[in-house]
Amino acid sequence: MRKLLFISLTLLISLSASSQQYDQAVGIRGGYSSGFEYRAFTNEYVSYKALLSTRKNGIQLTGLKEFHQYGLFDFSNDVVFIYGFGAHVGYEKWNAYDPDDVLYRPYYYEKKTGPVAGLDGLVAVEYTLMDIPLTFGIEAKPFFNLFGKNFFQLHPFDFAFTIKYIF
Repeated sequence: MRKLLFISLTLLISLSASSQQYDQAVGIRGGYSSGFEYRAFTNEYVSYKALLSTRKNGIQLTGLKEFHQYGLFDFSNDVVFIYGFGAHVGYEKWNAYDPDDVLYRPYYYEKKTGPVAGLDGLVAVEYTLMDIPLTFGIEAKPFFNLFGKNFFQLHPFDFAFTIKYIF
């Protein structure tokens, strides 16, 4: 009786461990906005991502809500299509030319720093390795700044590669 209870308990634990869903992910993003990201899943189809990235000699913190769609690709069930939206805040630095400086023109540049905030979109394709808890992805994160160096600045081509450890 003890052996039967031990075997059934071991089998139950091993089956529940193999069908475990991942709740979180941490990783790196390499692209125009490169940095570190953290993802928290609320369910199988919705997650929230925080991205701490560098861009234009500054730092931005981006928050995104992501929607995951499974089964869109016939060749593999491990490939997921992701889309979402969010916002970012931070600061950026740039060189400003002073046109009124007659003495040093056109060689005088002044370092400027200013806040930046805007809205983001996201479209991504990710592949999850089931044997190793890793995810590889390609994503496009178009964004526009509502204010910053320029009042309105659109960047439709923020492509990146991502690698995440899921747990």
